Amino acid sequence: MKGQVLALSGGVGGAKLALGLSRILDPEDLLIVANTGDDFEYQGFYICPDIDTLLYTLGGVSNTATGWGRADETWSYMQALQKDDPDEAWFQLGDKDLETHRYRTQALAADSSLSEVTAGLARRLQVAPSVLPMSDDPVRTFVLAESDAGEHWLPFQEYFVKLRCKPRTHRIEFRGSAEASVSSRLQTALTERTTRAVVLCPSNPFLSIDPILAIPGMKKLLRDCGAPVIAVSPVVGGRALKGPTAKIMHELGLVPDVATIAEHYRDVIDGLVIDQQDQDELGRLQAMRVSVSVTNTVMISLQDRIQLATDVLNFASQLAD
Repeated sequence: MKGQVLALSGGVGGAKLALGLSRILDPEDLLIVANTGDDFEYQGFYICPDIDTLLYTLGGVSNTATGWGRADETWSYMQALQKDDPDEAWFQLGDKDLETHRYRTQALAADSSLSEVTAGLARRLQVAPSVLPMSDDPVRTFVLAESDAGEHWLPFQEYFVKLRCKPRTHRIEFRGSAEASVSSRLQTALTERTTRAVVLCPSNPFLSIDPILAIPGMKKLLRDCGAPVIAVSPVVGGRALKGPTAKIMHELGLVPDVATIAEHYRDVIDGLVIDQQDQDELGRLQAMRVSVSVTNTVMISLQDRIQLATDVLNFASQLAD
């Protein structure tokens, strides 16, 4: 089946599947759209965690032990900051990682777009597939959270890293999304009808994929692109393999299962990929008129990533026939 594959990605789960897709597709046939709702400024640097996770993973320089940052990292900057201002040393920036943020910060200050900066970083890291931010306009995820100090809005990184997702989540907002626009390259990819499949990676739906879908016009572009839109469930056996997905779902009054994921994406997707552990949910999903593929979605090894990518694209081909 000819055509480009478009993958929507955020976090480690998204990067894992993106790597699998990159191993079975020609570089020109893969376009990965990264969540930028996590972006923020810290210590004078403009940081894009989900973009960098993708670039480091696809460039073969990621820290596979932590799931974030670069391999063989050193920490001189953070050690100095810890001594000088320990309250500010809550977000870990490795010395190699800092070079990425320096390059991005200076290029943005010189009026380059985030898409242009990301392409430049991809070249530096020898990443062959195209990686695009979801928008060149700033969108910021905020969490309305409840802790001992009461209910208050938190920037995502403070909630996720500084407070380790401990506060109870009541609501999530994507500030700036109403004013943001889909990048011109992404619009072109979705309107030229050369896309063979759209994949919603097994990222947190509420924190990683929803910010992308919140960009005005994005859902319509996906629905009208003429290609099957496939989501891979990030929930396996009633739990999330990584991150706070299940916790947030509980706190938002949602059951953490594949049926909830299917309902959440109902107005966008044509099919849902679930893990073998959720085989017994197949009947319920079919009653919801959701096309389902059952396979192994737990990506431990590189071969797991490649196999899942293969299974997802085979499912998309079946739905396209």
